[in-house]
Amino acid sequence: MIRMIQRHSATMRKPSPYYVNLERESNLRRNIAHNGSIGSRRSSPSRLTSLTDLHPPSQTRRWDKLSLASPLHFFFFLRCKFTSIKFRLFVLALFLYLQFIKHIELVPVLTSDLLRLRRVSPELVSEVLKVESDPNIASKFFAWAGKQKGFRHNFASYNAFAYCLNRLNRFRSADQVVELMNLQGKRPSEKQFEILIRMHSDKGRGIRVWYVYQKMRKFGVKARVFLYNRIMDALVKTGHLDLAMSVYGDFRADGLVEESMTFMILVKGLCREGRVDEVFELLVRMRGLGFKPDVFAYTAMIRVLVSVGDLEGCLRVWEEMVGRDRVEPDAMAYTTLVTALCRGGEVERGFGLFREMKGRGFLIDRAVYGALVEGFVAGGNVGSACDVLRDLMASGYRADLLIYNSLIEGLCIANKIDKACKLFHVTVRDGLNPDFNTVNPILLFYADRRLMDEFSKMLEHTQKLGLPVIDYLSKFFLSFIEKGNGGKKALEVFEDLKPKGSSVVIYNILIESLHTVGEVKEALSLFEEMKGSDFKPDSSTYSNVIPCFVQNGDIKEACSCYNTMTERSWVPSVSAYRSLVGGLSKIGEIDAALMLVRDCLSNVESGPMEFKYSLTIIHACKSGNSEKVIEVLNEMVEQECPPGDLSYSAVISGMCNYGTIEEARKVFEIMRRRSFLSEADVIVYDEFLVEHMKKKTAGLILSGLKFFGLESKLRSKGSTLLPA
Repeated sequence: MIRMIQRHSATMRKPSPYYVNLERESNLRRNIAHNGSIGSRRSSPSRLTSLTDLHPPSQTRRWDKLSLASPLHFFFFLRCKFTSIKFRLFVLALFLYLQFIKHIELVPVLTSDLLRLRRVSPELVSEVLKVESDPNIASKFFAWAGKQKGFRHNFASYNAFAYCLNRLNRFRSADQVVELMNLQGKRPSEKQFEILIRMHSDKGRGIRVWYVYQKMRKFGVKARVFLYNRIMDALVKTGHLDLAMSVYGDFRADGLVEESMTFMILVKGLCREGRVDEVFELLVRMRGLGFKPDVFAYTAMIRVLVSVGDLEGCLRVWEEMVGRDRVEPDAMAYTTLVTALCRGGEVERGFGLFREMKGRGFLIDRAVYGALVEGFVAGGNVGSACDVLRDLMASGYRADLLIYNSLIEGLCIANKIDKACKLFHVTVRDGLNPDFNTVNPILLFYADRRLMDEFSKMLEHTQKLGLPVIDYLSKFFLSFIEKGNGGKKALEVFEDLKPKGSSVVIYNILIESLHTVGEVKEALSLFEEMKGSDFKPDSSTYSNVIPCFVQNGDIKEACSCYNTMTERSWVPSVSAYRSLVGGLSKIGEIDAALMLVRDCLSNVESGPMEFKYSLTIIHACKSGNSEKVIEVLNEMVEQECPPGDLSYSAVISGMCNYGTIEEARKVFEIMRRRSFLSEADVIVYDEFLVEHMKKKTAGLILSGLKFFGLESKLRSKGSTLLPA
């Protein structure tokens, strides 16, 4: 086998050629790797000269990195891919890689070429697997290498195979490498399981980590403390705390001694689950082993408890830190707890810690001041919030926009609109660029008291600042209605603001709010007004007015709106579909209602559960057995989706198409006995059933007349029963 020696790597930039030297005399019967293939020395040049003599200069413009038409460039390209290979292995790895690129699959031609290699080393197998991008070829190559005479895979080749499978997203196959090692007489060690656990933990696959751990226990491999910590950390991070505690039980059963990292992993997981009592038990064991939690450990525990909203647990941990372990809290610990208390409604406790923090001379972050302002405003104590603002200014900070927004909202709630307006002007003067949350509390105050002149002045001032007034008005009406103001009051404000400007979004918000509060006629009149104005209805408008028409009993106009949306390729909202389907079901238009059900399920990602069950009911009706239909209705009740008009319409349609009237009546009777239907409902649905069966029968008769050509004969005899 040829060994290529690169004499002077520093001369790569020089134009001098690279020479290939031979370590031993040539043997004409010995195979060599030459020009990407295997051949004998009889057919090769008797003396190898420089690479520039072997390969003529290539056309750079036509060069392709995977083409053999430019071998010199390809040589350097592959040399970069195999950077970790010792140079003595480079020629063999280059040959194998070229063969895989050339043949793509493990075809017989490739197999015959590979069999001509005299020796394959595990190191060569590892290097090829590091760059292989096809898992199937990698597996076949690994199996082929293991069948060579005198070859045995070592730990490096097994590990490279596992890394290759995991890199190509075949991690389940990678988990089976340890079984393959055991079958081939190579008992897996802790290192192989550590590799698999690291692969899964890096990708957040906690269950696979548990699976590999169970397999490791099955093989009798004893893990070190480091590996146990890694397993428990992966399980805790993926939300499998009970499994992590089970691993900790095995840890102690193996006689291992915990490290500080072991305790912190479990403590964080227990804090995240709110199991504070178990946290203190672990802290007791931690102290018994000579470990004392520092301020960073306690701060981490408090942060985890804050993330799950356990304020009582935070205070208990704080008392444990300050009272029992006498650990001095730092600025970060104070900041974490004060912010959590203020946002959790315990602003007085937070303010007490704030004063303690200030007394110890800690540098207080502006976020602490902001949390205190928000907490006092939420509690209705605007005076204390203003005092915190003065303290902030005295400390050399500038208040940010969030602090100003909180104070403006609190002053408006406290009916101190003058101070709120002054604070708004201070915000503008400081160059903080007010946003919607700055302006909205003042607008809500003026609108609630019908001070429309001041409202208009605020809008004009907002417009002078270059803010989007129309967008702010849309958001304002939405928040105005959410504050508990009825649709009528919002409509009155809208009438006063019409000269100032409007938009389609505002119309949509008002129509939806009026329908929500039951003012259907006002919503429809607003829709008619909108059609006569410069603002044309969009898909949201039609989706809002369809339920209004249905509730008003005008199903025909609701269907007209749906047809308009269909013509314009708009998709109605789910609420519009629900309303229209329910209206059609109540008047006995069963075919139209089921057509809308199919249309909804084909256009909406997650359609209503009742729509899906209606199609299941029709499928159950194909058996012609009422018991199958009752099973579906029972399932609906179990899934907290009680049958309604649509479900019984589906029973009528299915039994008329595939069953009998008697079976449908059995379904209605069973549902009446179970108090899902009243006597009046059964009578109504029975009338719908008979009428729908008549329609189906008439349709079949007309189809038969057309098929046999009798329709024209009946018309010629003066029949008036046929449709025009």
